[in-house]
Amino acid sequence: MSKPVVAVVGRPNVGKSTLFNALAGERISIVKDTPGVTRDRIYADVSWLDRQFTLIDTGGIEPDSRDVILSQMREQAEIAIATADVILFLVDVRQGLQDADSKVADMLRRSAKPVVLVVNKVDSFEKYMPDVYEFYNLGIGDPFPISASSLLGLGDMLDEVVRYFPEGSGEEEDDDRPKVAVIGKPNVGKSSLINKLAQEERVIVSDIAGTTRDAIDTDIRYNGRDYIFIDTAGLRRKNKIKEEIERYSIIRAVTAVERADVCIIMIDATEGVTEQDAKIAGIAHERGKGIIIAVNKWDAVEKDDKTIYRHKEKIRQILSFMPYAEIVFISAKSGQRLGKIFELIDVVLENNSMRVATGVLNEIVAEAVAMQQPPADKGKRLKIYYVTQAAVKPPTFVVFVNDRELMHFSYTRYLENRIRETFGFRGTALKFIIRERKEEKG
Repeated sequence: MSKPVVAVVGRPNVGKSTLFNALAGERISIVKDTPGVTRDRIYADVSWLDRQFTLIDTGGIEPDSRDVILSQMREQAEIAIATADVILFLVDVRQGLQDADSKVADMLRRSAKPVVLVVNKVDSFEKYMPDVYEFYNLGIGDPFPISASSLLGLGDMLDEVVRYFPEGSGEEEDDDRPKVAVIGKPNVGKSSLINKLAQEERVIVSDIAGTTRDAIDTDIRYNGRDYIFIDTAGLRRKNKIKEEIERYSIIRAVTAVERADVCIIMIDATEGVTEQDAKIAGIAHERGKGIIIAVNKWDAVEKDDKTIYRHKEKIRQILSFMPYAEIVFISAKSGQRLGKIFELIDVVLENNSMRVATGVLNEIVAEAVAMQQPPADKGKRLKIYYVTQAAVKPPTFVVFVNDRELMHFSYTRYLENRIRETFGFRGTALKFIIRERKEEKG
């Protein structure tokens, strides 16, 4: 099921990152420390009561001049409008109502997206409530007074946010067609690929400044099976600074990956694999999706007998955190090897949903332990009692041990490799949860 997306918009110094960190809690460090995942804090998974959502920070605004601030706020608002289910519009009670706030409020109001107006830095309700009422003038509903730094008023604000989430977060639950997100940097040929697969110009990429739209879903039928392709081509602006394009493509990737079963990460063969590709790939890896790396524009590369080997080597090196990913070399323009993409999607889907019987799994693990002794520390050796598969999408294994501290990352990786050797699991991440169980006396 697709998680709702909540975007935070606001002027400089109104406390966006303080609010973001307060809501994200300690989870943010997980995003930060995963190899290949973006280090700017752009998104985080948040849960409130029993509802989960993805929180997106639409970006810092550099306070150079009033005009620049306003244009950057418009940009932020466009990103939020294009990608979010709910928009958190943050203002500052101490700075009062500003011209830029009013102009962005106009845009948000016209978007018809739900907006929750949040007035920050209200450390004392008695003292600041009269100033909070001023924000009714924005005409976008009741202002919610909070203090992000003191964690005041966040509950009422989040209650209001989740009120706008679709019930059960959508009808997509009933749709069992595989969802394939095509993600990657701007201009790597994402739309061209979908157009070629669909054999018609379904995805129109517009160069008109300010054009925004939600990710477009394209239904494609191949060999009697239906697929939904999610395109993440989005807002493209001339003269847009590089960081903004990067930030935008990452935000777009997060929202598409949430909905997808399989992600096709497109890389430009003429440029080779880049750090930006690693950031985008990291999002899909972290969320345990099926992954195919499609190297596009392969027809434009000068080749000798080692070209494919060199390209694969470089991809494996930069995307070293996902050695399981399938790689295919294609040309969206000429249609070269596009049939192979559907073959791989089917394989990856199957592996991402594969279940392994507990008995067989424990046999494999017992054999692995016999071949390589588990680590020990200060005379105490790791014991693995039992392994069971708890979930699919991604396949998730719970390992019961005598002491979690002894289960080093390298030994988990060793067990993963043994399991992969036996069952394949091509194209999908595997997740391991280590649980401690006291030794039974007797």
